[in-house]
Parts: sequence; structure tokens; C-alpha cells
Amino acid sequence: MDLENISKLKSSPEMWQRLSAYGVVKNFKQDDVILNEDSYIKAIPIVLKGSLRVMRTEEDGREILLYYIKAGESCIMSFLGGIHHETSKVKAVAEEDVEVLLLPVDKVGVLLKDFPEWLDYIFKLYHKRFEELLEVVNAVAFKKVDERLLDFLHKKSDNTKSKILSITHEQLANELGTARVVVSRLLKQLEINGTLKLERNKITLL
Repeated sequence: MDLENISKLKSSPEMWQRLSAYGVVKNFKQDDVILNEDSYIKAIPIVLKGSLRVMRTEEDGREILLYYIKAGESCIMSFLGGIHHETSKVKAVAEEDVEVLLLPVDKVGVLLKDFPEWLDYIFKLYHKRFEELLEVVNAVAFKKVDERLLDFLHKKSDNTKSKILSITHEQLANELGTARVVVSRLLKQLEINGTLKLERNKITLL
């Protein structure tokens, strides 16, 4: 759990009490879909434990990872879509077993009126996500696939706090928005170079 983010969220005891009263705490298993694309947003997910990955799916079924949501954070796309009664443009999936506070969208405005710190929380999230999305655009536009692959593996390792990653070549290809055969070839080259070790549905960073 990211204690710093959680403590910031709880910095106003009254606001946290209201969030807890309005929201419903639910637990999800790894790879459960918390928010689907094109579905109406009824509740804003605030992660209490674990992490979510936020994806964008193209028409051909390929997906690309946009960012992770860690403990104490929420999905700014959910805020914007929920407030404007629009369907979701992204998919949020449990990266690991997670505990999430689901805040009804009609309570977002109420909290904005009563707590300036809630607005500050949303603006800070917006700023962070905007920077992360710029990184994605930069990587897709200017980096080679092998660089993107290695960056992705290190980011996933940092997020899970483990050098051992349980992921298939197909999943990697989907999250990078490329072909599985390309990912497999690059992973084999990285193994030859001594950067990682490949096992069935598992990658160990060395």
C-alpha cells in the first residue's frame, strides 16, 4: 500500500469520514474488470489496497496501457466521464487483488462544494495522469519497441515490487499495442543479453 497517498487522502478526517459514508468498499481479484469501455460510470473507484491498470482498446482488439492507479489514487477519466454522464473511454483492470472504495458519481459534486481539499486532490490526479499520458505518447512516437518493452517491464516490476513478473507474451503484446511475435523475438534477445530470464508465463528481471 502507498501509505503516503493514503495519508494525503485522509489528511482531512471530516472529508475521509464523508467519503467512507458515501462510498462502498469492494474487493476484486487479479484481472477482474472494474470499469469497462463504453459503459456508463456510476461510481468513481478510489484504490485502498493494490493497484489497477488503465487500458485503451482499439477497434482491432489491441490494447495499450495508459497508466497504473495505486493505493490512495483514483481514475481521473472516471471523474470526468461520471460528472458529464458520459460513457467510459478506458478500461480499468485489477493488476493484483485490490480493495476499492466506490464513490457514487452524484456525490462528487457534493464533496466539491464542501471540501476544497477534494478539488485539490482531483487537480493533482489530473496533473499526474496528464504527465503519464504524455510519456505514453512520447514512447509510442519516438521510442523503439524494444525500449518500450524494457521500460514497461521495469514499470510493472516497480508497481508490483517484484522482479518476477507473471505475464504471457500475448498479454505483453496487448498492453504495448504490438504483435506477439515481435514481443517474443525481443524477449528472447533480452534473455540472450542477460537482461532477463524467460519461463512459462513468467519473466524474471536480472
